[in-house]
Amino acid sequence: MKYKPVKKLNELAATAICGNDISSSCLYVSALAIIYAGQYAWLALLIVAAVLFLFRKIYGEVVGALPLNGGAYNALLNTTNKSTASLAATLTLLSYMATAVISASEAMHYVHSIWHEIPVIIATIFLLGIFMGLTILGIGESSKVAIFIFITHLVSLTLLAGFCGFYLFQNGFETFFSNYDQPIEGGIKQALFFGFAAAMLGISGFESSANFVEEQDEGVFPKTLRNMWIVVSVFNPLMAFLALAIIAMPDVQNNQEALLSFMGGRVGGNWLSTLISIDAALVLSGAVLTSYVGVSGLLERMTLDRILPQFLLKKNNRGSSYRIMIMFFIMCISILMITKGELGALAGVYTISFLLVMTLFGFGNILLKLKRSKLPRPVKASPIAIILAIIAVVTAIVGNAIMNPPYLGVFLEYFLPAFLFVLIMLNRTKLLKAILGLIKYMFEPVQKSVQKINFKILRLIEEINSQEFVFFTNDDDVATLNKVMLYVSKNEHTKKAKSCISD
Repeated sequence: MKYKPVKKLNELAATAICGNDISSSCLYVSALAIIYAGQYAWLALLIVAAVLFLFRKIYGEVVGALPLNGGAYNALLNTTNKSTASLAATLTLLSYMATAVISASEAMHYVHSIWHEIPVIIATIFLLGIFMGLTILGIGESSKVAIFIFITHLVSLTLLAGFCGFYLFQNGFETFFSNYDQPIEGGIKQALFFGFAAAMLGISGFESSANFVEEQDEGVFPKTLRNMWIVVSVFNPLMAFLALAIIAMPDVQNNQEALLSFMGGRVGGNWLSTLISIDAALVLSGAVLTSYVGVSGLLERMTLDRILPQFLLKKNNRGSSYRIMIMFFIMCISILMITKGELGALAGVYTISFLLVMTLFGFGNILLKLKRSKLPRPVKASPIAIILAIIAVVTAIVGNAIMNPPYLGVFLEYFLPAFLFVLIMLNRTKLLKAILGLIKYMFEPVQKSVQKINFKILRLIEEINSQEFVFFTNDDDVATLNKVMLYVSKNEHTKKAKSCISD
């Protein structure tokens, strides 16, 4: 089959595909940061932006030296071994699955808030199916949809920020100062610690660009990192600051699931609230597309490395690995059915797996410096920056574990079976050899007994057939002798025959 030549993604297309995921974070991370950090939420989000700035060079160095799909998996594969790399791959896969299901479900919840007749679970399955079909059509077609969603989202956020600015110009900052004077439980340090841990979820999607770098045009990858960092650094702290300046703290907590939509209604009326809800549904759908594109690059790389079954590499005439898309769709649907649409548990999987992937990528950079120092790379991250970035992400993991202890248990429930499957596939030849050895061990005594019995039976048959048959005839006519031999072969147990000719 001849494949159509795949056009490489330009800066806008590549940024849009991964940017929809990370830019959608302002829809929920602003409220989360305010709940845990209170009036210092915007500061916690600025700290997150600083950490993400460190990761720009960390990702840029690794992918610049090893420009292959796979992200953290690729980094560890080239510096450690397949087992360690498979750990990163499993975490990345879980992160994408959780992102796809949560984003699709939340998008449909926003649609449901506008159109109450829509069944959320069925609509979620339908949305996941739409983006499966879109990615099967090819990354070029996917990028067109991603660009439309990304630009619409940025315009919507800019419009919301403009109306909020006009509202503050008219009404002043009384609400902000009132919120600022609220007492902080545990002090500023504790507020910033938990606020930072919660706000780190706002950079989910930053790792996606590294998973489809081979589909990007030359020099595009570092630009996607820069563009995502700018979006997160501007809109996430800004939306948290505007929310604190416009909405009283109790109202933030009561409207955390659709905080920006509530802000739009406060400063612009129902039409702006509806517009933000539509935009939320669109950009969350774009995050589903990010998951499909990212997981396609990751699983295709793993299959090429013979970790996954080779039949997944089958491509259609557009050059898409459609079997990977179908498998990912089925996995997402299974999780949606298992959780029955209650996706709070998946938040734990999403949180821990994503942050662990970021941590492993940092370690991958360190190992790359130590083991592959001669590889050329366009940028270099300083060792201090890498250590600070890893410490920051580990701090976020600890903070989330303290805030939500059940998250670790739920994460392990999903991670252990997934990693076990990957390990089985990775070591399948050894396992098959072990099974053969076990079968031989179990059945060898039986085989020896069968051989002994077989030998005794053959000896008995030989003894029976060794008895001589004597027949008498009065001539040596060939026809007569032939009749005798036929009779003996059909009716006697012998291989010996002797004739006696009588006169």
